[in-house]
Amino acid sequence: MNYADLGTRIRQERQRLNLTQEKLAERVDLSHAYIGQIERGERSLSLETLVKLANELGSTVDYLLSEAVEVKDEALINKIKQTIISRSLEEQQMALEMIELMFSHIDKLGAFKDKV
Repeated sequence: MNYADLGTRIRQERQRLNLTQEKLAERVDLSHAYIGQIERGERSLSLETLVKLANELGSTVDYLLSEAVEVKDEALINKIKQTIISRSLEEQQMALEMIELMFSHIDKLGAFKDKV
């Protein structure tokens, strides 16, 4: 288990929500020093603490552990979902349109390569 990667994801999610370490610590009943140590990968954490943090951050445990978990189809879909879930409906629609456009170009490239 790479605790530095886990800590980085926790920090990114905390910052995405514009929370300080102190505010997050208060919400999950931990010390801010401990939150800092977790984010720097200096301390391990219990499953209970990981779940509390994931819930408070509006994240999922599998997303926070995504660097440590082998990615399967369902995990990949969850990672995509986690990436856009905190965005506005307008931003989500824009992301969907970009994905559709990207796959449209990939399909056209594939058809072009088949002809060559």
